[in-house]
Amino acid sequence: MSHSEGQSSQKDSLEIPPGWKEPEFTKECNPTGMLEESSFATLFPKYREKYLKECWPLVQKSLSEHGLKADLDLIGGTMKVSTTRNAWDPYIIIKARDMIKLLARSVPYEQAVRVLEDGLSAEIIKIGRLVPNKERFVKRRQRLIGPNGSTLKAIELLTKCYVMVQGNTVAAVGPYRGLKDVLQIVTDCMKNIHPVYNIKTMMLKRELMKNEKLKNESWDRFLPKFKSKNLSKRKQPFKKREKKEYTPFPPEQPESKIDKELATGEYFMKDKEKVIKAKMVKKAKQAEAEVRRIEKRNQSFIPPEEKPSKSSKKTKKSSDVDVQQLKAKIKKSQKKTFHAKQSQS
Repeated sequence: MSHSEGQSSQKDSLEIPPGWKEPEFTKECNPTGMLEESSFATLFPKYREKYLKECWPLVQKSLSEHGLKADLDLIGGTMKVSTTRNAWDPYIIIKARDMIKLLARSVPYEQAVRVLEDGLSAEIIKIGRLVPNKERFVKRRQRLIGPNGSTLKAIELLTKCYVMVQGNTVAAVGPYRGLKDVLQIVTDCMKNIHPVYNIKTMMLKRELMKNEKLKNESWDRFLPKFKSKNLSKRKQPFKKREKKEYTPFPPEQPESKIDKELATGEYFMKDKEKVIKAKMVKKAKQAEAEVRRIEKRNQSFIPPEEKPSKSSKKTKKSSDVDVQQLKAKIKKSQKKTFHAKQSQS
């Protein structure tokens, strides 16, 4: 092999490929294994006990492949993972810790196991303290899910992450870039910024990435700018309040439950009679609801009213003959023939 050929091959080997990826960490990289034991434990709620008991053999099998040991304490309500001498990857214990945390947060085993793969990670976002008002928190949490889970599905497709909203936390499993986007969407949603705005910007960025001309340019002119529309009280339109008529008498007090029962005579009924009456009222309501349900179901079988076609109207018009006009035409033709005969004679 010539000197020039050797130089070219050396250059090719030094060049970084376009889709550069870190080499996999195998058992050969650390043949001695882990010398010191490290472990993590986490609590799980009572309602997860049955599911964890069923899937725990699978958890132990998947962790044993990486040289880890898993223990389930049903009495104390804890899950524990620890390393053994067979473990060669020093970071796998952190991934195993994330796995048991996800299992405790109601994430199914099929999705939680994905954390052990290279290039994937997990994020548990605590959203409970981001909104102090409970009613607002419930509304904003529902925005993440959307109608029939459509918003959550859109987030999963764009970020390539599995996202689960459970209680005061949002659990996500996926690539690092996707987890960063999920974190931004969730925190913005809790700050009263609708997730649809972030979804729209992400979709535009995905389309702009495909264009090679715009790779090294700023995308600010293409991305939408959403501003809050909280108008000040001075700029808001003034509404006149209608004054109510002055009455010296106070409003009537609403009837209490006892007053209503006295008016209907239910107050003097026995407990058994009240129960029977309540059951009768409930059955009557159920019968009415059943009738309405049947009517609604039968509506789809009722044929719609057919509109008369245009062609039939035309045929009717053509078939309708004006008799008087026809008689006048016949008389006119008869007169013409009579005058023609007289002129010939």
